[in-house]
Amino acid sequence: MNRYDCIIIGAGVIGALCARELSKYKLNILVLEKEIDVGCGASGANSAIVHSGYDPVPGTLKAKLNVEGNKMYEAMCKELDVQFRRIGSITVANSEEELVTLAELAKRSEANGVPYKVLDEKELKEIEPNITASAKGGLLCPTAGIVNPFELVVAAMENAMDNGVSLHLAEEVVSIKKDNGFIITTNKGEYFAKYVVNAAGVYSSKINDLVNPHTFSVRPRRGEYYVLDHFQNGYVKHTLFNVPSDKGKGVLVSPTTHDNYLVGPSSEFIEEFDSVRTNKDVLDNVRANATRLVDNIPYREQITEFAGLRAVGDTHDFIINEVDGFINAAGIESPGLTASPAIAKMVSDFIKDKDVNPNFKPNRRKVIRMEEMSIEERDALIKKDPKFGRIVCRCEAVSEGEILDCIRRNCGATTIKGVKRRCRPGMGRCQGGFCQAIVLDILAKELNKNPEDIMYANANSYIVLGPTKEDK
Repeated sequence: MNRYDCIIIGAGVIGALCARELSKYKLNILVLEKEIDVGCGASGANSAIVHSGYDPVPGTLKAKLNVEGNKMYEAMCKELDVQFRRIGSITVANSEEELVTLAELAKRSEANGVPYKVLDEKELKEIEPNITASAKGGLLCPTAGIVNPFELVVAAMENAMDNGVSLHLAEEVVSIKKDNGFIITTNKGEYFAKYVVNAAGVYSSKINDLVNPHTFSVRPRRGEYYVLDHFQNGYVKHTLFNVPSDKGKGVLVSPTTHDNYLVGPSSEFIEEFDSVRTNKDVLDNVRANATRLVDNIPYREQITEFAGLRAVGDTHDFIINEVDGFINAAGIESPGLTASPAIAKMVSDFIKDKDVNPNFKPNRRKVIRMEEMSIEERDALIKKDPKFGRIVCRCEAVSEGEILDCIRRNCGATTIKGVKRRCRPGMGRCQGGFCQAIVLDILAKELNKNPEDIMYANANSYIVLGPTKEDK
């Protein structure tokens, strides 16, 4: 039986950042993930917002860790070479009643230590010309930002692995027994750990039940989104929120780090823990609510839609605690992405008697992004390696060299969607209609597999079943 100081269950943003944080110490760490790639749950399908912290109830873990996590983003993303922009957010009021709520949110911002400015109607429409005509005012929070959440997960896990952490994919935990530590049984083997970190997202209450039954519950809440093409730079300059309700922050309209636009999400509790299908009626309701933010959103620019699940705990706050070496990081719904680096630090503090790793490398190896290079830099790179001159994805201008780079790294891509999320082939207007077959061929050759053994996203998501004709 392999023995570890700490086993982390779940390789979303919480699990990945916990792994990275703990790799700063002389600990033998294993991350177990039941899917065939990291970030396949809530971390790979969300609003991609780094929240300012104006919304959480003062005194809660959400409020404390949101503000702390927000402050950590610039340094963290610089070390991990992750795209992050602090664009600010505006919560939009459309009635006199909502203006009253906005004033209450301003007081909450002050209580949480969040910078803010209350905008009148004229100021709001000057800085956001496409705002809805019915807007009466807004709450501007300049510390809010946007990040690529899947890139953050991959970068954190890659850096953790560069610092000695082990990652086992497609390995599901089936039982945990206390035995002067913990014996963890999976579908593939058995392990011992002094500490266990439960970062299993919507499954976190089920993992907790294996050790401390029925102490809390977590339910999945599905949110559905539209994705629009990068049709006009600055169409919306800030993340725009509706006034929040008990269902969350409501529908938003926001740019992304790659200059697409997100419209969503919906908010509905569901029974299935893995259902991310979209529904026309639900998305129609998203469209209706988005008109309270922006008039005449050009849905002709829609390139795809998606759904993600949020892990909603029954405590109405993050569930972060430690009992005899079993550490919960559960019920991490919004603002979980923002709070994630602070959550990782809090989890690390539960583990005592750990020595600093003097060989810890905080910086991830730089990612090659040709879109950010000058013509001279591209020319030099292509002369060094001609694969960077072969454009595979025409919509997003992604080269074969960039695809190979994302496959060959620690925590490298092994699926079509894994490549798509790491370096964007298939993210554009044609959604892989042109490049998917080429990416499939690159993956098969690089991983030394048959094309029919390459999955699209999850286990059994086959793309091709075999050749249609024999090679001569």
